[in-house]
Amino acid sequence: MPSSRLRILLVEDHPFQLLATQCLLKSFGFERLTPAENAEQAIRVMSQSQTPFDLMLCDQCLPDLPGLELVDIASRRNFITGAILLSGLPATELSNLTNQALQRGLPLLGYLLKPLNKDEFAKLIAPICPL
Repeated sequence: MPSSRLRILLVEDHPFQLLATQCLLKSFGFERLTPAENAEQAIRVMSQSQTPFDLMLCDQCLPDLPGLELVDIASRRNFITGAILLSGLPATELSNLTNQALQRGLPLLGYLLKPLNKDEFAKLIAPICPL
């Protein structure tokens, strides 16, 4: 799937981070981006979508719900195909979250530290979309 076809839901509660990540993703060739500022807004957007999002990039520390819980909800409702957690948390905590996702059978591809790095992002999404 070419990067221009990938539908991405970006969930980030900090306006600057949301805008910066959108700009980075566009510079990587991703144009089909849907922003959401919190879990509630993301769930509303996903429930109104005709088809599942190919990828949800989600901040782990949202004000209304932890990112991993949003991934769980979105996965159970078939709103997403895959997900990546974005965070500034220590790598050990993010690794633990990844292990929890694996144990729960969630479609989490992994995590990325903020700000988004193109090479690390490309490695995580390679199974669904080579850059």
